[in-house]
Amino acid sequence: MSVQELIGYAAAILTTVSFVPQAILTLRTRNVSGISLGMYSCFTAGVALWLVYGISLGQWPLILANAITLALASVILWTKIRYR
Repeated sequence: MSVQELIGYAAAILTTVSFVPQAILTLRTRNVSGISLGMYSCFTAGVALWLVYGISLGQWPLILANAITLALASVILWTKIRYR
């Protein structure tokens, strides 16, 4: 594995793991008052596009990170829509 791939996987792990506490907190408390619907809608769409981009390039760090981040961001967005 090249240094560039290692950097990609490290970045993917760190940015993806950073969403886990927010998703857990949002699901546990259902408190979405501090979450912007517009921001999370744009963010989730952007992550979906990054996933498509990663798939088109066949780049596993992009694919894995964005697939997991999309799932976590979608949960937060769904919770925001449901409990606003």
